[in-house]
Amino acid sequence: MKKSQRYDTSHLPESQFEPGSSDRVLKNKLGITSPDEMDRREKEEQLRAIDELTDLLDINHRFTAADICQMHKIWLGNIYEWAGTYRQVKVSKGDFSFAFPKQIPKLMVELEKGPLREFTPCHFRSNVEIAKALAIVHTELVLIHPFREGNGRVARMVSIVMALQSGLPPLDFQDMITKDKEEYI
Repeated sequence: MKKSQRYDTSHLPESQFEPGSSDRVLKNKLGITSPDEMDRREKEEQLRAIDELTDLLDINHRFTAADICQMHKIWLGNIYEWAGTYRQVKVSKGDFSFAFPKQIPKLMVELEKGPLREFTPCHFRSNVEIAKALAIVHTELVLIHPFREGNGRVARMVSIVMALQSGLPPLDFQDMITKDKEEYI
């Protein structure tokens, strides 16, 4: 095998784009080629998934790495073949590279044994403690970036459920991800 083909990931479903999308929409089960249509569909599915998850996960649930994968699958399983599985491709945002794919299983075990065990179920009394728990779990999950797509949104979904465990109302990230997205990132 030639060295240039040795590291080629174009055969992986998560690396492929939907034909007719000009490489702007990942290959999907629905044949969607428009980025706007995909954004709309992912948002609809996310709202459905949050409703489903709040019914599935009770206030005493301790999150695991498997739960995070299940959340991703519940959300995007109707759209992407690879939903709920750790990514196998390298990804970056600007100059920042997220965890190397081979490290993701180990990092998710560390997340489970560390922050998820420490901060879930999220039954803290003060808003400062709750905010700390949400921030640590959210940041760790985003930095690991276990999935090909939707990592920030899955981290926000986890935060919503954790906040509900603490007795807070559902968190609303809308202004943060629209008006202040750069600050959020």
